[in-house]
Amino acid sequence: MFCKRNTLYKSALTLSLVSLGAISAFADDDIGKNEFNPVQTGVTTLSIAPDARGSSMGNLGAATDPDMNSQFWNPSKYAFAYSQGGLSLSYTPWLRKIVNDIFLANLAGYWKLGQGDNQALSASFRYFSLGEVSMTEGNITTQTINPYEFAFDVGYSRKLSEKFSMGVVLRYILSDLSYEDTTSGETNTAANAFSADISGYFVTYPMVGRNECQFSWGFDISNIGTKVSYDHGTTHAFLPTNLRLGANFMFPLADYHSLSLGIDLNKLLVPTKPRTSDFDMTTPEGQADYQTALDKWDEMSPFSAIFKSFSDAPGGFKEELEEIGLSFGAEYAYNQQFFVRAGYNYENSNKGGRSYFAFGAGFSLNVVQLDASYMLATAQSSPLDQTLRFTLTFDMDGLRDLLGRRKR
Repeated sequence: MFCKRNTLYKSALTLSLVSLGAISAFADDDIGKNEFNPVQTGVTTLSIAPDARGSSMGNLGAATDPDMNSQFWNPSKYAFAYSQGGLSLSYTPWLRKIVNDIFLANLAGYWKLGQGDNQALSASFRYFSLGEVSMTEGNITTQTINPYEFAFDVGYSRKLSEKFSMGVVLRYILSDLSYEDTTSGETNTAANAFSADISGYFVTYPMVGRNECQFSWGFDISNIGTKVSYDHGTTHAFLPTNLRLGANFMFPLADYHSLSLGIDLNKLLVPTKPRTSDFDMTTPEGQADYQTALDKWDEMSPFSAIFKSFSDAPGGFKEELEEIGLSFGAEYAYNQQFFVRAGYNYENSNKGGRSYFAFGAGFSLNVVQLDASYMLATAQSSPLDQTLRFTLTFDMDGLRDLLGRRKR
């Protein structure tokens, strides 16, 4: 019975992993490679950067200047936003080297509250379509499904001092990968979940020589919440709870010219799933030990899992370090109207190997800003290579000024 349930769970998780270009995770685990051991979660699309600005700097955003898409990177930054409010629409064709009907669409925005501009409300809606998927048995297509995932969230951020703010986000998640196993008659259902984010942001303005610079750091713990189940609660998957830490330094190059340099560290706060390759499956004792470890992993609460994730890797401290991803990025700005960006995202090859360079540019008018980014994977065979993102943002202050001038 366990094998049948595991097949259903694995099929659903495989569909979800396709979204990240990490389908090889199961293949490598099946053939018993001990080094390749990525952290497995449900609703993996929550980890995909939605906007062109952050992605063009190698997935950087914990401590960069506030923008319309801070809801994903660090929502506490909204309290320091320069504008009264804004709205952003992003679109990402995903895995276009393989298929042409997978995409991520994201809508995000915020509005400052009160007279002091010390607090803000924010919200975002992301929709990920996995296109049309054919389920087959042998060479026969048994059914065609259209899986998708979406998340809707609302957030509140507030300055606690002149230099520090915190924020909280509440999120509803739906992962619809449902289908029916025509052989067994068992069904794979849609999964629902609720989660929360907690974040903080600090900014100060040190003098370097005669120039006033900007230094900031931030943190964001995202997707702290319930598990998801695709088989009526028989087995469960953790949400991609993630810890992001970042720092950013901006300094002026000359009049109207500035350069920002940043770094982010990311770690999934999810325990490593037991593997058969870590047990002696040729003996009944080894099989029993594996089943016990798997049941313990499946029954672990999401909050216990956060603390367990720092010390449970089979390879010890060395493997725990491999679970930390790094992002380096830079942004050049001319008069806050023209932007050029570049960055690098590193993920250890044993934890998925999704490493790539990123480039991007943006152009801003009073009301509208258009940004684009391009991903260049370090491995030529990577399905994430040549990924494009586009983001269109609207500034409410600029729109209000434009309407005011027209009235006069």
